[in-house]
Amino acid sequence: MLKKLANVPAKPGIYLFKNDRGAILYVGKAKILKNRIRSYFQKSSGLDERKAAMMGSVADFEFTVTGNELEALILEASLIKQYKPRYNILLRDDKSYPYLKLTINEQWPRLEVVRRIQKDGARYFGPYVPAGAMWDILAFIRNHYRIPNCKYSLEKRMRPCIQFQIRKCIGPCSGEVDREAYLQMIREVELLLEGKNRKLIASLEKKMEGLSEDMRYEEAALVRDRIQAIRAVSASQKVVSPELGDADIIGLFRQDGVAVFKILFIRSGVMIGSRDFILKNTADETDAYLFRNFMEQFYARELFAAPAVYCSSLPEDAAVLSAWLTGKSGATVRISRPSRGIKKRLVCMAEENAEEVLKSRSAAAAPDVAEEIAELLGMDRAPRSIGAFDISNIAGKSAVGAFVCWEQGAFNKSRYRQVKMDAVKGPDDYAMMKEMVRRTIQSIRNRELGTEDVMHKDASGIPDLVIIDGGREHLQAAQEVLREQHISDTTAVGLAKDPDRVFLAGRDEPIRLDDNRASSLILRKIRDEVHRFAIRYHRKRRARMAFASALDSIYGLGRKRRFALLERFGSIEAIKGASVDELSAVKGLTKKLAQEVLAAVNKEKDGMERTA
Repeated sequence: MLKKLANVPAKPGIYLFKNDRGAILYVGKAKILKNRIRSYFQKSSGLDERKAAMMGSVADFEFTVTGNELEALILEASLIKQYKPRYNILLRDDKSYPYLKLTINEQWPRLEVVRRIQKDGARYFGPYVPAGAMWDILAFIRNHYRIPNCKYSLEKRMRPCIQFQIRKCIGPCSGEVDREAYLQMIREVELLLEGKNRKLIASLEKKMEGLSEDMRYEEAALVRDRIQAIRAVSASQKVVSPELGDADIIGLFRQDGVAVFKILFIRSGVMIGSRDFILKNTADETDAYLFRNFMEQFYARELFAAPAVYCSSLPEDAAVLSAWLTGKSGATVRISRPSRGIKKRLVCMAEENAEEVLKSRSAAAAPDVAEEIAELLGMDRAPRSIGAFDISNIAGKSAVGAFVCWEQGAFNKSRYRQVKMDAVKGPDDYAMMKEMVRRTIQSIRNRELGTEDVMHKDASGIPDLVIIDGGREHLQAAQEVLREQHISDTTAVGLAKDPDRVFLAGRDEPIRLDDNRASSLILRKIRDEVHRFAIRYHRKRRARMAFASALDSIYGLGRKRRFALLERFGSIEAIKGASVDELSAVKGLTKKLAQEVLAAVNKEKDGMERTA
């Protein structure tokens, strides 16, 4: 180790500390690698308690030299996201956030929901956090502007689909829509998404007056209704300051080793969403370090920062962070700490909201509730986290499993899991429960410690208490997996419905939850949440299977060729009546593939007739 330390260069780069099994414990970056790595091994280094504990497990280290600090930051963010090292302060959130994409780069622009921004000439609006506001504005636009939401090519003329018949789409594919009028409609949608509602309303009022003068009263009435709807939407929007433009506001509140970040998303002076994040074990870290750590992990995903990022404290390496964010988004991003005006007030608001988040979590996670649960279930100590498992299927078909996690008085959705039951064939609920518990445990361990530690019995991350939605047999199936995975410090209980009863290992009679004590309410709430989560996933899977066609199962028939077939013939029924020569005339289809298509669709037809 000392010999290796002597060979560390005095250049910028990243370093990784590993334990004796090769698992990565920590990823860091340094302007001068030699000085930073050596500081960890010096007795006078004054490491905080957490890093001192880490060094007791460090058996080796690696480093990578980079050209500059910016390259080091990019590589550090990538490695933290990939390995999720145990001793880095991690952002327990792997969600991607939705954007609205207006494809102004196409001949007939459309509006889509995406979770990844590309430099393709389209316009992106968002992120929308939570996504409810996005779905509301999308529904409004589709109802009042009838923009197509299909995936078909609109450049070739074809027979309009049912969306056109029910007046949900203007039908540009019909070849009868004036493109200039369509683009004018798109410009109105663009103004609406930009938050320029006053300008849009003024434009529409002028248009309404022109239609009235031409005695086109029905069209004028439609524009009038659109104006009224836009005014209603404007009244519901949280307008912060129109001159503020686009900005991300980040506030931090800290207490007792816990840090809460609150980020407000301001777009065109309107607040379109917010998100909060809780980081634990931060007592020995500076605000500047936490800000850099948070921003590095938050923006490392498919997420672009606003041109202005206002923080309650300046992060470490703010200039390097700014350069990184600028490179990601393709537009200049400035990070600053405002000292006055509306920007300062917004930062203070973000800080106050972060404080309220911590207070509400602390109140909901009051120790007496956890103690009450421990007393009810005969546990040695109060559970800090509670997990729950459930499965959902119909006679073994479309089987899925779900896992939810409750900690610090709230559901931690970043730890939710959904699993397709591929390994179990037929209606075997107990085997499905085993598969669900086993795969969830392995997923949690992989995330907490890395894949090298999957079978290490001291792996953390498994909840102190797990609830199995079901009776004694479901509980026994889950306990078998816990023993198999060498988990002895987690209590498992079964929670059945109608009436609510808790089954405990080694106890003949279940505990009835027929009271309104806080412990009973929490247990029911967690059981109901995992049941809801499982049912929702099961319905989604059934819906996808119900709408799957015979074309989906043909090897070599990709999405583009399926669309080409449906575009040419219009329906599966029409394809059944076509000849091999007619099918093979479609671009990309050989005669052999055309024969397979006919065989597949006719097989589906025969199966449906036998079922009938």
